[in-house]
Amino acid sequence: MFFNFKKSAAKTIKLSFKYKVHSLPFLHIQRYSYVNVYMKWKKDSYYDSIEHIHESIQLKPIIALKNCIVRDPNGCIPISAVSKRGLEFDVPMTMKVARFMRQYPSIFEEYTGPKYNLPWFRLTPEAAELDRDEKRVYEECRENLRSRLRKMILMTRENVLPLKIIQGMQWYLGLPNDFLQHSEQNLDESFRFVEMEDGLKGLALDSGEKIYSVMEKNAMKSGLYTGGPMEAIEFPFFPSKGLRLRRKIENWLHEFQKLPYISPYDDFSNLDPNSDMAEKRLVGFLHELLSLFVEHSAERKKLFCLKKYFGLPQKVHKAFERHPHVFYLTFRNKTCTVILKEAHSNKSAIEKHPLLRVRKKYIKLMKESEVILRNRRVNNRFSNCNAKLDLDSNDLDERGREMASCSLEQVM
Repeated sequence: MFFNFKKSAAKTIKLSFKYKVHSLPFLHIQRYSYVNVYMKWKKDSYYDSIEHIHESIQLKPIIALKNCIVRDPNGCIPISAVSKRGLEFDVPMTMKVARFMRQYPSIFEEYTGPKYNLPWFRLTPEAAELDRDEKRVYEECRENLRSRLRKMILMTRENVLPLKIIQGMQWYLGLPNDFLQHSEQNLDESFRFVEMEDGLKGLALDSGEKIYSVMEKNAMKSGLYTGGPMEAIEFPFFPSKGLRLRRKIENWLHEFQKLPYISPYDDFSNLDPNSDMAEKRLVGFLHELLSLFVEHSAERKKLFCLKKYFGLPQKVHKAFERHPHVFYLTFRNKTCTVILKEAHSNKSAIEKHPLLRVRKKYIKLMKESEVILRNRRVNNRFSNCNAKLDLDSNDLDERGREMASCSLEQVM
């Protein structure tokens, strides 16, 4: 993990915001100061053991296949309906869809279909009940979900986001997969569909009243922030056990915390991209984005597609490495996942996503498949042993009869 900071370079610029402020125009000196420093990544067993984060990767294709079954009028599908769509459902490329579904008998019930003896699948009663619970959450928390989407769009450069980007973020935002298809009931009049460059279709919003970020709201509650421009807000730090930063890094972070906080919802076009203030704005953006997600985490590679529309630097991933007290990188499941530490270390600081409870139930049900498969293996071994014993006893009986007949022949 490297810290690539240039030596001091100062510029004086004028900052402007999307929202009007009632103070005089202000000036601020932006600096970017530090030297190249190497810091070793430190493993943290607490964040590596948060189950619903690491099981989310396996849960995503399960939910996609579940939705495919639910959409069928009969509530059941033949394997041929999904066998060639593994990539669409995010099923691991090394595994066939049928094999993947058979790994979760607590969710998918397999039976022989009415024609050609093909395998068919339907939901177990427990999975069907969870699906109904999930639909209730979508219905009751529609405004909450809409608000999360609104905030994400308002953090973009031009308050517009391509539909394909929104669809790629639906899992993290907790939106149902058909959210955009039913725009009349899921979106209000503040949203509008627009044509973007390169023939892309997008979803746009008009910037209305000022939106406060999670950082600003928490600072206001603590009396450390009044809502004015260029006020400093310090990021809450959650150091991992055994993580020691070099003195130069600690000194830089100390000065970094004193810099003005720039909301991810405010205009940043006049920020020097090579300044510490731009770095603080970037950390604030990533903090706010992860706070909107269901697990307050995301695969790092999934965030790279946001660079263009959110004005992120090319090496945005370096921000996660330079701020190990704010973010944690876990490498489980053969991928790199970014975790917002505050959401899992201070449970009252960030609002829980309404869908998190349902996903945890799905993961618990998913885990029951391991017990079912284990019992099946034990029963199969027991059945094989009984069959072998029967064969052995039959062989003994035949040998006994042969020996008896041979004895009688000798006597004769």
